[in-house]
Amino acid sequence: DTAMNSIAPVWDGNETWLVMGGGGLLAAFPLAYGLIFSALYAPIIAMLLGLVFRGVAFEFRWRDPAHRAFWDLAFTGGSTIAAFAQGVTLGALLQGITVAGRAYAGGWLDWLSPFSLMTGVSVVVGYGLLGSTWLIWKLEGSAQARARIWAWRLFPSTLAAIVAVSIGTLFLRADYVSKWLDMPGVLMTAQVPVITGIIAFAFYRAMRKQREASPFLLALGLFILSFIGLGISMFPYVVPGAVTIWDAATVPRSQAFMLIGALITVPPILAYTGWAYWVFRGKVGDHGYH
Repeated sequence: DTAMNSIAPVWDGNETWLVMGGGGLLAAFPLAYGLIFSALYAPIIAMLLGLVFRGVAFEFRWRDPAHRAFWDLAFTGGSTIAAFAQGVTLGALLQGITVAGRAYAGGWLDWLSPFSLMTGVSVVVGYGLLGSTWLIWKLEGSAQARARIWAWRLFPSTLAAIVAVSIGTLFLRADYVSKWLDMPGVLMTAQVPVITGIIAFAFYRAMRKQREASPFLLALGLFILSFIGLGISMFPYVVPGAVTIWDAATVPRSQAFMLIGALITVPPILAYTGWAYWVFRGKVGDHGYH
C-alpha cells in the first residue's frame, strides 16, 4: 500500500507522454508511423493491454478490497508485460524492418528474435532498478530497507543488460559497428560508455553511503545514456537501414503547425508535472505523504 501511495499523485501523467509520443510520430513522421506500427503491431498491442490492466488494477485495488490480491497480481502482470513489450519493440526496431517501396514487407513474427527477447528482459530489469530506487527515495523504515535489497540485486543485472544489448547491437548491422568503432568517430562515441561507467561507480558509492535521492537520479542517468546510445546507433534513420528522418518527415507546413502547438502545450505540461513532484516531494508513511 505504501509503495502504491508513493506513485499515486504522479503516475497518471506518464500517459500524457505516451499519447504525445504516438501522436507526434504520426503527425511528424507518418511514413515511419505506418511502417513501425505495421511491423510491431503485436508487441505494441501487448504493451497497451498491459497498461490497461495496470491502470484498472491501480484503481480497483482500493475500491474492491475483497479481491485486492487479484488486482495486485493484475498490476504486477500488466506492468511487467508493458515493460517487456517496450523492450521487445525497441529490439525489433534496432534489428531493422523489411521495407519494399513505402510499405512494410515483412511477416507477422519478424519482431520475434533472440535479440528482441533480450532487450525485452533488459527493460524489465532496468525498470525494476528505477522502481526500487524510487522507493528508496520515497519510503522509510523496513519498506525502504527492502527496496535497498532489491536495488542491490538489480544494479549489477542492469549493468549486465546494458553491456549485453550494446554488444548485441554491434552484430545487427555493419553501420552500427562503423559508428561506434571507426576512427575518428570512436573518440566521440567512446564517451558514452565512459560516462556510463562513471555513473555506475557513483551509483555504487551512493548506495554504500545509504543515500536516498541520488540512486534514483543516477539510475535515470543510466537510462538517459542508453537513449543517447540508441540515438547514435540509429541516426539518421527512423527505420534503420530503410527510412531516414528526412524521408519520413511530413511537409514543412505541418511541422511548423506542430511546433506552434508544442510550444503552447508542452511548457504547461512540464510546469504542472514539476509542481506535482514538488508538492509531493516528501516521504510516504502509513497515512500518505508527510
